[in-house]
Parts: sequence; structure tokens; C-alpha cells
Amino acid sequence: MSDSDPDAPIPGEAPDIRPARPTARDAILGAMHRALGINGNEPWRTNAVAGRLSVHPRGPVPARGQLDRKGRIALFRDQAVAAGASFGELAHKSEVPAAIAAVLRNHNLPPRLRLGTDPRLAALPWRTVPGLDITVGPSDGSDLVGVSFALAAVAESGTVVLMSGPQNPTTLNFLPDTHIVVVAAEDVVGDYETVWDALRARFGPAVMPRAVNWITGPSRSADIEQRLVFGAHGPRRLHILVAG
Repeated sequence: MSDSDPDAPIPGEAPDIRPARPTARDAILGAMHRALGINGNEPWRTNAVAGRLSVHPRGPVPARGQLDRKGRIALFRDQAVAAGASFGELAHKSEVPAAIAAVLRNHNLPPRLRLGTDPRLAALPWRTVPGLDITVGPSDGSDLVGVSFALAAVAESGTVVLMSGPQNPTTLNFLPDTHIVVVAAEDVVGDYETVWDALRARFGPAVMPRAVNWITGPSRSADIEQRLVFGAHGPRRLHILVAG
């Protein structure tokens, strides 16, 4: 009796490249397509997709976010705090390192940070805070504190918006226990649609970052026994600094 795998390829023999067997789902969808006369190349379908991508219809825009700059920042602060984040407002970006050091002290955290290659973060006067240990690059899960610079913040919901990429690695949004997000005051907008407009203007038609993360408050879950637990799927502490 042999212990060898009967389905293993024989050495020197061409591999088996037969297509996978169709599933029940494939059969059902195939029957529907044949009944409707659809093959995927119909002009009306491709035109509909192209039209939607070119027009970018806007979703509902709540009136509460349509404020002046000072009002947007105040609303963003209130909504972010209501969602469980902590908040700080700074007169100038040069104050960011000292503000971050204060957060670390207040939460008894070691003076170690990980951040991406964002030039806005690199330009901050980190040397004004002696003893601060800064590493650059994606997190491997061992970092206690990650720092990101947000693309934008949304006043209507207290949400920060971050793009994936080496400048602000997505791992910093979810792996460190504490996430500190810096937002430029001029990037606090009233609603979600304004952020999508800014993304399209920045990247051009039909181009987007690999991921755009919309973060409202720290990670939380009440799936188990309806008990609210922070840090279930990401940072259990979110601190936002609006600067400028």
C-alpha cells in the first residue's frame, strides 16, 4: 500500500492545467445571462459604466457640515470626541512634536514613534523634543504608537481620511495600540463628497490609491455579549491633532 498522493504530478510530466469544475453559482449565473441575452460586451452596459465614472454623481450632503472654517473645525472636534477620539488644536504645525510628546506622557507610553515617509511629517521639528525615538516605515505589529498625516478630515462625522502608500502606511492605521493623526486645518472639510472631489482632482480620472481609509474614533466592537470593547480590530486609542 503506497502513501504517495495519487494526484501528485509525475516527475517530468506536464502539469495538469485543466480548468476548475464549474460551481453551482457559475451554472445559475450562466443560465441567467443566457436567458437575458447578456455576454458582457453590450454597448449599453459599457456606456452606462463610462457615463457614471465621468459624471461622478454626488450623494446626499448634510447641511450641518456646511460651515466656515472655524465652524467646521469645531464641529469636527465635537463629532470626533463623541466617537471616542481625543483631540488637540494647535496654532502651527511646528507644535506637533511637543503635543505628541505630551500625549505619550499623559498615557505613560514610551517615547517611541513609527511614521511613514510623508514629507509633512519629516519637516516637523522633532529635535525640539529630546529623547524621542522615531522609526520610519510600515508597522510589523510591535509598535505601540503610530503617527499619520491625514489627507482630510470630515466635520459632519468626525472622520479622518488616510490614503495608503509609503507616505502613510495603512499598517500604522490599524496595528499600533495608539494612533495619532495630524490634520492640517485647511483640510477639514464639511462632507464626504468634498473629499472624493479632492481625490479625483489629485489623481485624475479613473485613478485612485490602492486604499482610502475612513476612520471614525478608535476601534471598538460589541459583538461578544453586547459588551463594548476597545481595540478589537485596531487601535484602542485615537488622538487627533488639527494644526495650522
